[in-house]
Formats: sequence, C-alpha cells, structure tokens
Amino acid sequence: MKKYKGKSGNNGVTAYEILEKEIILEFKYQDLYLYDYTKPGKKHVEQMKILAEDGKGLTKYVNQNVRDNYKEKINRNLALIAS
Repeated sequence: MKKYKGKSGNNGVTAYEILEKEIILEFKYQDLYLYDYTKPGKKHVEQMKILAEDGKGLTKYVNQNVRDNYKEKINRNLALIAS
C-alpha cells in the first residue's frame, strides 16, 4: 500500500492501494476498506483514485460522499499476516 500524503496533515486516510476497478483505503487506527465499481460505484472509485494520487481531499470526499458505502471491510491483522 502507498502512504497517503494528505496535505492538510489531519487525515483519516493513512494509506491506499489502487487496483483496476477498486481502491483499498486504510484509515487511522482502523481496518482496511475496499471500495469498487459495484459499491459505491465507478464514479466514486475513480474520483477517490484521483484524490489519493493528488494527496488532498480524499478523507473529506469519503466522509461526504461514500462513508459506509464500501464493498468489504478487511481486518488489518489478517492483511498484515497475508503480506
């Protein structure tokens, strides 16, 4: 996963992984969340990819537009074991 370089310095998102039709976000002190084209949809996933790479606005976008509308919650501890 890539470290999210949020320019505000007060970010909920700490890391991300961009896949073809998905994005995985890691939040501070939380598990990982998978967002894909089915949930919350292509428009949102593509916008989150842009914001992640740009390093600004991703946490705000998630909070205002997709929040809990994720495809899957991935246990952080299991993800660490698998890597």
